[in-house]
Amino acid sequence: MPSLTELASYLESIAPAQTAENWDNVGVLVRCAQEVTGVLCALDITPATVREARAVGCNAIVSHHPVIFRPLKELRQGDVPALLVREGVSTVCMHTNLDKAQGGVNDVLAQALGLRDTEPFAGGIGRVGALPETMEAAAFAQFVGKALAAPVKWADAHGPVRRVAVVSGSGGDFSAEAAAAGADCLVTGEAGHHDALDALAAGVTLVAATHFATETAIAGVLAHRIAEAFPGLRVQRSAADADPFLYF
Repeated sequence: MPSLTELASYLESIAPAQTAENWDNVGVLVRCAQEVTGVLCALDITPATVREARAVGCNAIVSHHPVIFRPLKELRQGDVPALLVREGVSTVCMHTNLDKAQGGVNDVLAQALGLRDTEPFAGGIGRVGALPETMEAAAFAQFVGKALAAPVKWADAHGPVRRVAVVSGSGGDFSAEAAAAGADCLVTGEAGHHDALDALAAGVTLVAATHFATETAIAGVLAHRIAEAFPGLRVQRSAADADPFLYF
């Protein structure tokens, strides 16, 4: 079985911590047993995913969202970091470094949308590429919803969509960078009212397809890559990982 250090070093080779944004918190954020008996991969670390990890014999969780993000001013018994320590589950979290990484979150999102000839934009945190064929904005928004199995909302700039920028998660404020990269459309997870107004002013159609749906596929990708790197290690994608929102 690999050590936690060996697992973290392998993940560092995929998405170096030094590439994360300076406000981010990545790496080994909860350190328990040194030997890793199994790895659960998830988008979020919640009480449900911690319980799942223990139930399936995993003492480490690899997640995209940091389990400790804002500074902790107190630690209560029911808090997830406390639960992890009590259950002996270590965590390795890769956030904006995995957004930027080759084969990371935004490459997986671009692939899901069938984008071609993709390249980084916005400091490497997003990807921009071409659709196989031009689509109208409403038809493309519908396509995104089907491709990601997600509800969508969109702001229609009333132009053809040929070149698409993607920023997974909370990327609604990247319309100016998307326009500068020659994109007709920006696909992201979350976008607010003023993000939509800014996108339309920039002549960019904005499609928001939920934070969860634009990022969840990375958990399966990570599980596959970790299993290949450590043959014989129990590795699986979380089944308890879920969008916290409900939709009509």
